[in-house]
Amino acid sequence: MTNLTANEKSRYVQDLFSRIARRYDLMNRLMTGGQDIRWRREVIRRAGLPPRASLLDLGAGTGDLAREAVRQQPTARVIAADFTLEMMRTGRKPTDRFGWSAADALFLPFESGQFDAVVSGFLMRNVVDNMAALREQHRVLKPRGRIVILDTTRPRRHFLSPFIWLHLHVVIPALGTLISGQRDAYTYLPDSTEAFLTAEDLAARMAAAGFQHIGYRRLMFGTIAIHWGEKASP
Repeated sequence: MTNLTANEKSRYVQDLFSRIARRYDLMNRLMTGGQDIRWRREVIRRAGLPPRASLLDLGAGTGDLAREAVRQQPTARVIAADFTLEMMRTGRKPTDRFGWSAADALFLPFESGQFDAVVSGFLMRNVVDNMAALREQHRVLKPRGRIVILDTTRPRRHFLSPFIWLHLHVVIPALGTLISGQRDAYTYLPDSTEAFLTAEDLAARMAAAGFQHIGYRRLMFGTIAIHWGEKASP
């Protein structure tokens, strides 16, 4: 992955998620022991949606965050957007009460100041330019709109580090091979986790993109983090 150009990485990630789309939700439940459901609930709570709020679920995958947003705020106007069509095809249900959109996180097809909140789950470590993605999310938010990011984060070294390494590099690839038959996809996940920003670095980039009132919380022994922030008033 380190030798790929930006375009090559983008195509690789798109192909990877197309191949694992049908087993994506099941693998998330298994890898996290079902905790990802609770994390998504927290993401939407931190978005602080008022009635009839507009929300963009960016890198929506199969739409879990969008569904949670509608569950918590039934009057919300929600768009689930992703650049992997197979993920959206897999996730789309006749009962969905939100819209779907094909979208590249670096070039969002939405007007400036359109959304009250932008949320994402496991998107940021996969984009080729996270500053450009943050600036685009900042652009499409209304003044005082909120961003909430759920993603992996580079874990700190501590006494559990050997067990975390074992989970990332042995358990997850083995599960991925067994459930999806796509071992390379589930070696990419731990590799991209360890290559991604620390929680502190992502918070700093959010500030550089123009966000304020930034905070974050580490989860799952420091391998997952939820970040949040707000677009300033004019």
